[in-house]
Amino acid sequence: MQALPERSTALPSVTGALRAVESLLLGRGQRTARRNAWSAVLADRRRAKDRVEALHVLEAVADRAPRAT
Repeated sequence: MQALPERSTALPSVTGALRAVESLLLGRGQRTARRNAWSAVLADRRRAKDRVEALHVLEAVADRAPRAT
């Protein structure tokens, strides 16, 4: 069995390939808008995660506090 020749250049990453296709298909303004929208989605996810964590903390504190009767 014959050995395969080694590649001298690395294969492009999936991200790099997608960015290349994106640059061919979309205009600059559309790319910027899409990236801004994705950044907003990620920020919303972080805020939602923070809200859930804060809710857990508040519930834990409420469970420990003595209740007045």
